[in-house]
Amino acid sequence: MYEARFWESLEDKTVRCSLCPQYCKIREGKRGFCGVRENKEGKLYTLNYGLVSSAFPDPIEKKPLFHFWPGSCAYSLGTIGCNLYCLFCQNFTIARAKPEEYRLVETTPKEIVKKAKKSPCKSIAYTYNEPIIWYEFVYDTAKIAKEEGLFNILVTNGFITQEPLNEIAPYINAANVDVKSFNEEFYRKITKSKLQPVLETCKTMVEKGIHLEITTLLIPGYNDSEEELKALTKWVVENLGPEIPHHFSRFYPHFKLLDAPPTPTKTIEKAMKIAKEQGEKYVYAGNIPGHNSENTYCPNCGKQLIRRIGFRIGAYDLNKDATCPQCNTKIPIKGPIEEEEKEVYYT
Repeated sequence: MYEARFWESLEDKTVRCSLCPQYCKIREGKRGFCGVRENKEGKLYTLNYGLVSSAFPDPIEKKPLFHFWPGSCAYSLGTIGCNLYCLFCQNFTIARAKPEEYRLVETTPKEIVKKAKKSPCKSIAYTYNEPIIWYEFVYDTAKIAKEEGLFNILVTNGFITQEPLNEIAPYINAANVDVKSFNEEFYRKITKSKLQPVLETCKTMVEKGIHLEITTLLIPGYNDSEEELKALTKWVVENLGPEIPHHFSRFYPHFKLLDAPPTPTKTIEKAMKIAKEQGEKYVYAGNIPGHNSENTYCPNCGKQLIRRIGFRIGAYDLNKDATCPQCNTKIPIKGPIEEEEKEVYYT
């Protein structure tokens, strides 16, 4: 076990964890909501430091990040546990796993950075389960990775308090935050959490200069109403900016949410139309392979700039200064692909 950060002692050896807005009060010998932070004799410990459930080079588009070093790969790794309880969880086998019940590989931050540098990857992505509850290991790894010239990426639900977010922010280059709904009741009933802290996370990341993209999984009958989509996309434009890439992803029945059907393509297209009407400039479809809305288009003249085939770059037509070759509009893409980097690594 490794002593955790962001907690305080209470009476009778009880502690309160303040890493995320669950603010768990944990009695001696018990664990928090995430299942990987335990009170042992009045001190809070993390149970998953250095324990990896999977690690593999992934295309960065899989995160999904479409505007951060397109076509590159990210050395992606995760552990177990989560600070939400989403009824539709796609990765429940690791999100709900206990450390003593899952086969995990023990490693160190230095070893992860070493492996990432040996791979063809430009970045390390903390993903698969929720990296926030792996905070201490992610923080230590990210510091070393930055020193070694690697980028750091969080693929996260954004449910973190401001103090730990501010501390790790200098070491994070990019993030995809899952904004699951724009409705507090949805968050409370379907994810056992709250919306507002997630929105604050997004705002803080933009303020700190972290490249941000957001994803919204559309679940028929739960978070796909026109009213909610208008409110969400309006908030994005007004608080994060019109150039934040927004991925609307298709839902498939999973875990405990089996009563909703797969998301119709027309629902994704409706959401994208609403987003553009509200002023979002870069809107994408997810989990619909081959849909033309996987591509990046110039918001000024409509020219196709990046053509994607699943997680692979099929064509790339953008000036090296990230401007449209047809109308010279500046496109908010970090790290345009050089000619020699057009080979895409994917699983």
